[in-house]
Amino acid sequence: MRARNMELRIPAIRHLGRALSLLGFACLAAGSISAASATGMAYVSNQDGGVTVIDLNTLAVVGEIDVGAGGPRGLGVTADGKLLVTANRDGGNVALIDRASGKVLKHVPIGKNPEFVRIRGDYAFVSFEPASVGGPPPKPGSEEEKAMEKARAKAQEQPAQVAVVDLKQGKVIRNITGGLETEGIEFSADGSKILVTNEEDETITVHEIETGKLVKTISTEKYGKRPRGIKRAPDGKSYVATLEFGNRLVVLDGEFNVVKDVPTGAVPYGVAFDRKGERLFVALAKDRALQVFDAKTYQPVKNVPTGQRCWHFTFTPDDKQILVACGRSHEVVVIDAKTLEPVKRIEGKKLPWGIVTYPKSVGSLDMP
Repeated sequence: MRARNMELRIPAIRHLGRALSLLGFACLAAGSISAASATGMAYVSNQDGGVTVIDLNTLAVVGEIDVGAGGPRGLGVTADGKLLVTANRDGGNVALIDRASGKVLKHVPIGKNPEFVRIRGDYAFVSFEPASVGGPPPKPGSEEEKAMEKARAKAQEQPAQVAVVDLKQGKVIRNITGGLETEGIEFSADGSKILVTNEEDETITVHEIETGKLVKTISTEKYGKRPRGIKRAPDGKSYVATLEFGNRLVVLDGEFNVVKDVPTGAVPYGVAFDRKGERLFVALAKDRALQVFDAKTYQPVKNVPTGQRCWHFTFTPDDKQILVACGRSHEVVVIDAKTLEPVKRIEGKKLPWGIVTYPKSVGSLDMP
């Protein structure tokens, strides 16, 4: 009797397996971003396109998401993986996207030039720059920089803002006023404060999240100009920020005091620690490398060659690889996290800017 029951079950199992295979194929064909992957998915924002979806099990592109607005840059994923959020430069909004289907649920108006996205609980924090004139930053002391300063003064520029978006309500509930051209965003170890880098006035400002009140202003001018990336160490005891026009990074202690400055390669931008806090990684836009430091001594370990104008990067959820979004070479460079050697180039992107994963992982734009 048992043998006969097994015979009856086998065809059913075969049909089920075939149905599941067809379903998986259909999901991929439709550009779904929920297809099964042992190691998760990566999402790449393209300033001249949409969001590229990469299966981390195969390192193959499995879909493209049209965000319904031009110039997606910053992006983030909610902790439960339900929402993907992108900051869209040309649309002046953020897109709330159902991660399982790739469907845009809503566009939330933010303001001119939204850039960074950081998600914390049911809220997205989005930096935007009302006074930004766009384009790459001019060299310090150049005629281009002087002309830009005159144009900004004439336009009576406004300080940049960080919009706080309630993801459940789908609307901005308040703004936090930063400095000029607010850029990177990080949260304090106790979760009560937000740190923002203000590239145009050479400061890092610290604010209370609930009230937006300015708690502290840290000038970076003596160390270098244009603070960009910022990241908290895994132990919560320190923070690092990159200075694009200083070729340095500064280290802040738990009270937000500068305790150290460290030379880097040319034009540092995105920055992140590894999960254990043993190594620090810095994307060097001009040197075309991912620079690796010992996170305890801040001594350089290695420069890993990447591509042109690489802004942001992420570890895979299993910490085995690092994916670097390289804008000007239109590719994602995959690096073996153990050997620190490039192992693959995923080409054909359209000016990639940011990259995150789900399950959430360590990177210059995100943290588990």
